[in-house]
Amino acid sequence: MELLSDLWSELVQVLGALVGAIPVIVGYVLLILLCMVIWRAVKRGMTPRRDFGSLKTVTFGDESAVNSNFAASVISVVLIFVLWGAFTGSRLLPGFLHVPGAFIGEGSFTYTAESEDGATDDATVQVIVHAMGEDVDAAEIAAGDGFARDDVLVVAAYRSQLLSWDDNDEITRDDGARVIAVNGAPIAEGAPINVGFADVSLTGRGTLNVTPSKGWQMEPIWLPPPENVWTRLVEIATNGFRNSSLAEHLSYSLFRVVVGFVLGAMVGIPLGYAMGLSNWFRGWFDPIVEFMRPVPPLALIPLVIIWAGIGEVGKVILLFLAALWIMAIGARSGVSGVRISKVHAAYSLGSSKWQIMRHVIVPNSLPEIFTAARVAMGVCWGTVVAAELVAAEKGVGMMIMTASKFQNTDVVIMGIILIGIIGFAIDMFMRWMERVLVPWKGKG
Repeated sequence: MELLSDLWSELVQVLGALVGAIPVIVGYVLLILLCMVIWRAVKRGMTPRRDFGSLKTVTFGDESAVNSNFAASVISVVLIFVLWGAFTGSRLLPGFLHVPGAFIGEGSFTYTAESEDGATDDATVQVIVHAMGEDVDAAEIAAGDGFARDDVLVVAAYRSQLLSWDDNDEITRDDGARVIAVNGAPIAEGAPINVGFADVSLTGRGTLNVTPSKGWQMEPIWLPPPENVWTRLVEIATNGFRNSSLAEHLSYSLFRVVVGFVLGAMVGIPLGYAMGLSNWFRGWFDPIVEFMRPVPPLALIPLVIIWAGIGEVGKVILLFLAALWIMAIGARSGVSGVRISKVHAAYSLGSSKWQIMRHVIVPNSLPEIFTAARVAMGVCWGTVVAAELVAAEKGVGMMIMTASKFQNTDVVIMGIILIGIIGFAIDMFMRWMERVLVPWKGKG
């Protein structure tokens, strides 16, 4: 029962996080729809491009009639960078595009202290909020009259600061004094009060915790602005990272991914064909493939280290296993999806099994194989970060993991973007190969 209770509480937390993300998802979808409506309105006055797809009377569900809208791709990428800059206060964007950021400046609030005998007194706290990394000296202020004296508090943006309000008071917490109100509103432990520029809460020890408004912008340590990532990219491209140039890191990662993927395809495709063409091979390998398919490559890292060591062989083996099962399933699906009517037609024309294999099965299974190859390549790029945990000295994954240990988020994002760009370029190359080698896909 305790296990079920723990799992239920975890499920509630996950659902709570999903509910919190719904407004963001809905907002992004509305942005997509808004951009689409604006683009169609702009395009309405333009001459539509005429091609063979435009002559079709039925296009819904016809893959050959659906082409990627270049304008939508450009707007999508630009919008992502605009949102990134807006939520990080990027200098590349005009100020009116920035979402509200963290409060920086001066503010004040008043608290009411009560002594043990019930006497009360008010004091003012001057709060100076400065940008991260700046050194600010607290200004001298008059303490004021009464047993509660005025205070000055200096706090960095995105941070909170405790105020021991009685450090300069005549009557302290040790004498039974306590804070009972902030800006005239009663305050209790765990119930913060908003004073306009900050939230003020009462701690269990009787001190005040002041948290300036953080706004909607992300703290640079969590998400740096685009120009910071670009600056770090130029710096690493010029000076390298951990005694290796950026080109070396990229080359090693690309080498591991390509070799692991090619080996996985060389084994997986024949295995998939054998499973698709032979009941015996399918019965033999189906349990193995279906058993290994859901096992994530990350779970195999300890075994790979034990069996193959920490050299390049172990990393390539991990990527080989990441691609193998996907390619095998893709090839098997491609063979199984060949229309039997085409096979019967080939037999009726006197084709041999080899001719049917060459002219019917292979051409009709290529679309599934290319789809599997694109998926496998993406999985390999996702696995290379884990593969380079195995004592790698060079590689983009190594850069990301090393930078994450020191919270160098700009290097982490730079590595992610580089992996995405290279992966996208490889995917574009595979799409081009598919159009050249499988021009009939979706057209018959």
